[in-house]
Amino acid sequence: MQRESYDAIVVGSGISGGWAAKELTEKGLEVLLLERGKNVEHIKDYINATKPIWEYPHRGGRTYAMEEAHPVLKRDYPLNEKNLDWWVSDKDSPYTEIKRFDWFRGYQVGGRSLLWGRHSYRWSDFDFEANAREGIAIDWPIRYEDLAPWYDHVERHAGIAGSRDGLAQLPDGEFQPPIPLNCGEEIVAERMRGRFDGRRQMVHARVANLTQRLPGRSHCRYRNACWLGCPFGAYFSTQSSTLPAAMATGRLTLEPYSIVTEVLYDRDQKRATGVRVLDAVTERSTEYRARIVFLCASTLNTTWILKRSATDVWPGGLGSSSGELGHNLMDHHFRLGAEGILDEPGLDKKYYYGRRPAGFYIPRYRNLFGDKRDYLRGFGYQGGASRLGWQRAVEELGVGAAFKDKMAEPGEWRIGATAFGEMLPYHGNRVFIDETRTDKWGLPVLAIDCEMGENERLMRVDMMNDMAETLEAAGVKKVRTYDRGYAPGMGIHEMGTARMGHDPRTSVLNRWNQVWDAPNVFVTDGASMTSAACQNPSLTYMALTARAANYAVGELERHNL
Repeated sequence: MQRESYDAIVVGSGISGGWAAKELTEKGLEVLLLERGKNVEHIKDYINATKPIWEYPHRGGRTYAMEEAHPVLKRDYPLNEKNLDWWVSDKDSPYTEIKRFDWFRGYQVGGRSLLWGRHSYRWSDFDFEANAREGIAIDWPIRYEDLAPWYDHVERHAGIAGSRDGLAQLPDGEFQPPIPLNCGEEIVAERMRGRFDGRRQMVHARVANLTQRLPGRSHCRYRNACWLGCPFGAYFSTQSSTLPAAMATGRLTLEPYSIVTEVLYDRDQKRATGVRVLDAVTERSTEYRARIVFLCASTLNTTWILKRSATDVWPGGLGSSSGELGHNLMDHHFRLGAEGILDEPGLDKKYYYGRRPAGFYIPRYRNLFGDKRDYLRGFGYQGGASRLGWQRAVEELGVGAAFKDKMAEPGEWRIGATAFGEMLPYHGNRVFIDETRTDKWGLPVLAIDCEMGENERLMRVDMMNDMAETLEAAGVKKVRTYDRGYAPGMGIHEMGTARMGHDPRTSVLNRWNQVWDAPNVFVTDGASMTSAACQNPSLTYMALTARAANYAVGELERHNL
């Protein structure tokens, strides 16, 4: 029989929730991990992981019927035949767009840790100090030195491949050997050295793919099929890394199909007492009790839960006393850059082995080290070099023996990169409960009102043109820029809406990720972010979660919670 009381409840089993479960159980707590979606068991449920493309009815692509059934997913790559089962049904789980916001979600055990891009970069004090230095929003209550040991901690367990580059804006970490650049990338990286005053550098992408074994996990096979689940456990996911560690303690209870609808709050004790759960299958409501609650349901769902909690005390929900709950939504804007052809003598005779899950990274250089632009913050580039594939035949529409012979040879070397830019934390970018609309389970949905500002629009000019300038300076030919358009949410890096801060009058969380209004409730996913930086955020979620869990257990031992 299911017990009803635990030391800790963790809501959400993705990147943050998995870490919370691991850290809390390893420190001796009995933990209930609640996931609103189905279970996905490591290896057993990776049903397409080794399927060849010709075994998919539509070669892995999409159909008109799929597009009709998934009006949001069809806006970008998530809609495909290979792993559609791991993306949320737009029909079952709708939301309201005041302005267009592409919300791509993964509701299953492991969440989007099964689907993420795996680029893993530390933030620096350029990022943690930016708000205070520029007078934007509010100051972060922590600095890099507060998080550095926790970056170490999570990098060692997750397994991050990367190089130590000695860059102030991209601190080094506890890395496994990097995934090598290929010969095309090495040429451009070498030519970039010494140019642009040495400020633009091409380094190895830092990714959560193993290049050396870890207990229970093997190194990457260069299959580049991570989004189907990895039977080797070679990329970091809840299933491959944090969940086995938590299970090994014997102190974890995992409950899939459990939609947390609110945090239960005792107004006299000023503490949460547990959570209310709706069974996604039976629709039966249950209450679980715990001494502490970790909300790791993903940025917007965590805020949805808070807004539905303790409304008898705060009409805006638990954590709303500052007026900031639901505000300051951010994402990374991208989908623009440049690409060109590497036409070097002898390069056409060179090949590369396998399909690497990573390429190169060019860290931020704008508005740093004396550079001053007409916008704030900056951007980094993620890209790679490769030989053009057989798709090049489509445009040529060639026929005949000579054409067939040509198509039997690999194509030219191409190199290109897409920029990822920082979005500022605008108070007007917000989410709220839309009481007029419900989901499959009769629950009110979230409304999202978010857009880019002038700062992002100005930045995007440099994001595109700088890459062309960089490639041309490195001798790349036929360089062309592109802008494929962007709507907030497409970065799948939702951040903010329950920010950390120094002051309960201006923030939702304190420096330990505790809700000011309920100190035994911790929020450690993207909702807690006070600004967005331009580096991918997941590694920072992991570090914040491990740090908060360590603090929470200490406070429990000191009888402060």
